[in-house]
Amino acid sequence: MSLDVSPALLAQAERGEVDEADFVDCVRTSLPYAWEMISSLVAQLEVEGGEFADNQTPPPDEQARGQLLRALASDAIRGALQRHFGVRLAFQNCHRVAVFPLDAASDDRLARFTSVRGQLLNQSPELRDC
Repeated sequence: MSLDVSPALLAQAERGEVDEADFVDCVRTSLPYAWEMISSLVAQLEVEGGEFADNQTPPPDEQARGQLLRALASDAIRGALQRHFGVRLAFQNCHRVAVFPLDAASDDRLARFTSVRGQLLNQSPELRDC
């Protein structure tokens, strides 16, 4: 799953630094499922509050799954999304995306979510091949 980079954005990159807003827009248009997933979780966290918001529903198809993997496996994309939305992102399995507030009060919950124990407790036979 690659980003659909416009000639103008590629030219920016070839000249030097890229405007992050342009990069974020490229991510938004290239990875619409991942963008919508993260956007909806950010909105959920803002409306409902709490320690974090997460998704536990598997993607509808392999293309959507690939978008999540691309968005969260790339340091550049993940970092840009975190800065854009003002959250910290966490990822388990092939679909469990979580957003955490930036404040230090969520540090312990994020550490539990991303721990080895948290990863093991999130496993199930249904997710073996995801």
